[in-house]
This record gives sequence, C-alpha cells and structure tokens, in this order.
Amino acid sequence: MKYSSLILPLLHRLDPERAHNLTLIGLQLGLGPGHLEADHPSLAIQVAGIDFPNPIGLAAGFDKDARVFNAMLQAGFGFAESGTVTPKPQAGNLKPRIFRLPEDDAVINRLGFNNGGLDDYARRMAGPKAGIVGANIGRNKDSVDAIEDYVIGARRIAPFCDYLTINISSPNTPGLRDLQSADTLSALVAAVQSAVTETGAEPPLFIKIAPDLTETDIDDIAAVAISSGINGLIVSNTTIGRPNFLKGNHRAENGGLSGKPLFAPSTKILSEMYKRCAGKLPLIGVGGISSGEDAYRKIRSGASLVQLYTALVYHGPRLITDIKRDLANFLKRDGFSTITDAIGVDVK
Repeated sequence: MKYSSLILPLLHRLDPERAHNLTLIGLQLGLGPGHLEADHPSLAIQVAGIDFPNPIGLAAGFDKDARVFNAMLQAGFGFAESGTVTPKPQAGNLKPRIFRLPEDDAVINRLGFNNGGLDDYARRMAGPKAGIVGANIGRNKDSVDAIEDYVIGARRIAPFCDYLTINISSPNTPGLRDLQSADTLSALVAAVQSAVTETGAEPPLFIKIAPDLTETDIDDIAAVAISSGINGLIVSNTTIGRPNFLKGNHRAENGGLSGKPLFAPSTKILSEMYKRCAGKLPLIGVGGISSGEDAYRKIRSGASLVQLYTALVYHGPRLITDIKRDLANFLKRDGFSTITDAIGVDVK
C-alpha cells in the first residue's frame, strides 16, 4: 500500500498546521517512507563546490526547527534546507495561518517565521547528517536591527551547515522584502560574509528572493549577487499575487501563495535571473514543482538545483522518487548526459 493511499486522506481531514505537526512527529519517530531506489548517475551535479547526488531538494519551511532533515534525506531528497530560524524564538502570526486550496494544488500561509530560536536549532544542526543540509536564517519580527539578526544567525549556524541561505523574501514578516533593495542587500551580504568568515567555516552563501519583483529589482539583485561574491540565488519564495483562476475557498486569505499557481511566475523570474547571471552564479529553482516535467522545465529555465514543499502536501513523499525517475528519462530522451547539460537551454 502506498504511503499516500491512507495517510494523506487522514491528514487532509485535519487542520493544516496540526497535520504538519503530526507529520513531523511521525518522521521523528522513524515512521518516514524510507527510500529504496538508487539515484541515476545523470542526476548528480556539483553546485557551489558541493556534490549533490540529485538536484531535488526540500525547501525551507517544512523543517523549521531542524528536526527531520535526516528523515527527508532518507526519503530520497538530494538535499534538505531547514529553517527559517530567527535568533530568538517566536510564535509567529495568529492562527489559523495555513490554508489549503486543494482545487488549485496550492497553499496560502502567513506563519510569520514561527520557530524555536537558534539555541535548539544549532544543537540539532550540530548532530549527524545523512546528507547535504542547508540552513535558512531570518530576522525576528520585533528586531530593531535586521542585519544584526542575520549576523547572529550566521555566526551560530555557519559551522554546522553545508550551505547558508539568507531569507529576505517571506511576505509574512513586515519590512523583510525591503532588504532586497540594492544598497541594503549589499550591506546585508557583506555583514553576513564577515560573520561567516569569523567562524572559520566556509559554507556557500545563497540568497532567497521573492517572485514579486520588477525589472529594476531583478537587475539590482543580480548586480549585487554577482559583485558580492555570493554562491547562488534561490528563486523564489511564495507570492503575494493572486491569479484570477484560483478556485479554492481560501483564495482571498492574506499570506504567501505556494504550489502549482506559483510555477509560472517563479519560473519567469528564474529565466530573467538566468539571463543576467548565467555562468556567474548558480540558481536554485523553487515554486510549483509537482512532477518530473516541472523540475525539468525549471532546469531548462536556468536552475542547477530545484526545491519543493507544497506538492508533498497533496502527493506525499512518493513524489520524490517519481520526479527523479521522470527527470532521468527526460534527460535521456533529449540527449543530455547530465543535469548540467540541460541547464538554461530554453533561455539560451
């Protein structure tokens, strides 16, 4: 019996946040699906000096407190990104704050960086890892100095992660996206780079950006990313946009929209960023991936790696294996020996 044939319908009868918390508990108890198939050699890729067994990653937000990254790696992900974590614990926004849109294969959330803070997070990240684990850091909602929050996070976590992501793109923390402006972003990156250097660790540094950007925003972010020497961009976070084709009852809720409706706008931003950054730094494509075809389109649009989360809500962990198998088949069909050969071919 497939995992999704029984577990998913039961979880969908529960409040979304309660269902997610129960999922985390199950994974911590060792009730994950496991992973039996070896990755096809064509899926291996090196990005920012890291050798990834496959390009399919778990996006930040699923494992906010670094509790289940090993279980997700064992389910077949090529890498897992934990967080977002903030220096101090915070409860996040008022509940309810997660809303399923099953008719749209989408979710709206306004969680607001709810997490247990750096102390417990760092302790878990310092433990053994079954593969590549990234850390996603953010700022506290009541912080007076946003940049200092990222510096604190970088100092504490850099020694324990395989890569470090600066999250400046969640729509659920007031003022967070203002950090994407050119001057502020330059100052933020320089401060985090300095903090990482102080630790003696050398994790690659990524920045996660929003999909709701103007052409000027894209130009500015690309210029800062290239000149600052960061190692990559994650494109993109959830969107505040609401396409008029949404059908779900909760479509008007405030928060970030993720899932299938995010695929087109996030892939457009990905392509635009690839035009500006090709050959200078890698991109990680996120937003609306729910099949091998979706992952392949992200890669052909400029992504070296991809990440997903929302699709797991509707399709379960078996999706990971299906995406990897289909992706390997697409590469073979189109005459590509490796993922690297297919990166950006639709943009070039």
